[in-house]
Amino acid sequence: MKLAEALSLRASAVRRIEQLRVRVVGNARFQEGEEPAEDAAALLVEIDSALGDYESLIRRINRTNAASSAGVDGTLTDALGRRDALRLRYHVLSTAADAAAGAGANQYGYSRQLRSELKMLSALSVGDLRSQADQVAQELRELDVRIQKANWEIELLD
Repeated sequence: MKLAEALSLRASAVRRIEQLRVRVVGNARFQEGEEPAEDAAALLVEIDSALGDYESLIRRINRTNAASSAGVDGTLTDALGRRDALRLRYHVLSTAADAAAGAGANQYGYSRQLRSELKMLSALSVGDLRSQADQVAQELRELDVRIQKANWEIELLD
């Protein structure tokens, strides 16, 4: 099985576990004299089984990521760490640019009504921040493509 297939199975397992959890919660209590639509205890047993499969899959994915080369990016684990850092960097730069431009949650559309009101000035160069954010976004897209390519080329380890 390819790593990408295992990642798809992982996502399906998470959805399945969440669906079972919702069903357990919905059937954990019922009105006296009525019967619950489903057996909550049986659903919990089903969740335990699904969680066991999920854990096994995660372990295999992690072993594969740590042992597999992603070319210039190092191991897949290294590339995933870099991707996470780039996502965070992009978020920081874009929110800083928004704040400097006056587009923050409480600043959007702010303008002075009277000359006696204080003028708000930007402490950061919005253009520079947007340019940096664009560069980070491009690097992130390129890295993500390399990761996706590796996911479809690498076999999942046992």
